[in-house]
Parts: sequence; C-alpha cells; structure tokens
Amino acid sequence: MNTKIIGTGYDLPAFAADNDYLATLVDTSDEWIVERTGIRTRHLAKEETTTSMAVRASVQALERAGMKAEEIDLLIVATITGDTETPSTSCRVQAEIGAHRAVAFDVNAACSGFLYGMHIAEAFIRSGIYRNALVIGSETMSKIIDWTDRSTCVLFGDGAGAAVLAGTEEPGILSQIVGSNGGKWEVLECQGRPNENPLNKEERKPGYLTMNGQEVFKFAVKTVPVCVEEALEKAGVAADEVKYFLLHQANKRIIQSVAKRLGQPEEKFPMNLDQCGNTSAASLPILLAQMDEQGLLQRGDKLVLSGFGAGLTWGACLLEW
Repeated sequence: MNTKIIGTGYDLPAFAADNDYLATLVDTSDEWIVERTGIRTRHLAKEETTTSMAVRASVQALERAGMKAEEIDLLIVATITGDTETPSTSCRVQAEIGAHRAVAFDVNAACSGFLYGMHIAEAFIRSGIYRNALVIGSETMSKIIDWTDRSTCVLFGDGAGAAVLAGTEEPGILSQIVGSNGGKWEVLECQGRPNENPLNKEERKPGYLTMNGQEVFKFAVKTVPVCVEEALEKAGVAADEVKYFLLHQANKRIIQSVAKRLGQPEEKFPMNLDQCGNTSAASLPILLAQMDEQGLLQRGDKLVLSGFGAGLTWGACLLEW
C-alpha cells in the first residue's frame, strides 16, 4: 500500500505586517530585512489562533480531497505554539471539524514538524493500521517572539497548512528521511512555562524564542542537501527528475545555497517567504497548498519537501504528485 497526498489547504491571518511596519517597532528597514532574508511581509494573528487556522486549513484540504471529516482515521498537528498546554491542538481541531473517528495527537519537531507528521502518517497507512490521515502544520509564532529583538522578530509569521493522505495503489510518497541532533538543542530554543511551585518563589517570565543565526545557517546548508540526496538515493531517483524542491521557508540565502549544493537551478525552488516569512511547521504545507491552488502541480510530478528546525531536527520527503 502506497501513501498519496489527495488534498491540500492553508490559512493565513488577515493582517499582513510589511517590513515598514516592523521598522516602527525596532531599529530595522525594508532594505536591511530583504537583503538578509528575502522576507518582505508576514501575516500576524489578531483574532486568529493556532487552532482556528488549523481548522480552516483542514476544511479546505478535506474539500479538495473530496472527503468528509468523519472519514479521517488519523489526525496529526505539528506545532510548537498550541493554544493550550493540554489538551493537544489536534484534539481541539478534531472537535471543531467533526473528525470523531480519528486518533488525534500533536508532534513537536519545530520547523520539521510537518515532515515528521508525514513520516508517522505514512508508516500507519503503509502498515494497514489506518487508511488515511490529516496532517497539519499550524503556528502562531508571533506569540513566542520578542518584539524588541530585531534578529528574530523580522523572520517569523503565523499561518497553517494541511494535507490529506490516503492509501492507494498509485505512486505517492517514494521515500522519507528524518533525523535529529539533540546535542545542539540550545542553538534554537524557547523556554516553556516556568516552575512556580511552592519550592520556587522567584518570579519568572515565560521565555521567548532565541536563535544562534550563524549556527542555524551552517546547519541548514550542510544538512538539507545531504538528507535530500539520501531521499533521492533511497528511491533511485536523480535530482534532475525532480520538478520542484520545496524547502522550509526560513531564509532566501539558505534556499539559494542548498540549490547550489544540489546543482539544481533556483527556478526549481519555489518561495513564498517574501509574503509569509518563516511559519515554522506550517511553512511547507502552506507552500504546497498554494502551489496546488495555483495549478502548478501536475499528476506525475516528482517533488521533494525538505525542512530543518529546532532540536535540531531535519527531514526530506520525495513524492510523486
């Protein structure tokens, strides 16, 4: 049994914050941000939440798949910005869309989360345990960002993307690679809720996301090409056979460096980071759904999805559309 994506969807908050808006908050400029990242604007949540965006992306994906929510067997949400510590975002989405038959749980692998979710879903479907799955990446990154720190606040945006996966005899996912290196966890991290039990009297505040940008850049440009090549080799597919390489939308320079290392033209590396910024686990499914919506994906196209994030984590998925 193979696993195929049969429907996609996405949702973005209504408010789009361009670089000039950020320049009113911190010492930065449109020129400074674009030159270093390629980002021109990003969407920030006001009324929207991680759950509400995930719901809207899911409804769209189900409509495109021609499926009803009650048919879903497995529901996975990849997020690091859930609206509640417990229950999981997936259980809240399950309730909202009426996927009452689904087994629901969250995955925390930061920007690699959607790929981890795909990896898990494929394993369940291929084994025959479940027939289908709804995999979602949804993030409200704006709530864990220090809006006085220009090194991070210019990078991130909010949004959600979703994909319906189903068992099929047709070609679908051809190979997947995921990995992690916990020894580098401090390179990109966000402290959680502080312990305020009776033994800890000192008043503490929840942490903001912090990042060693140079270390993340070096990690990404070295690791992503390697895991992409591993996925291609595993399936016996040459890089030239791939129509598009969809990479995590973190930084234009990273994507350009990966394209160069893979020996592939930049035209094969679509980007939406100029309009969305880095939406963490939502990055890849948003890009995929937008390309699907625009009619850029044709039956039989070979695609590579690859990402990297806190953990450190990484992954690559080779699939036939």
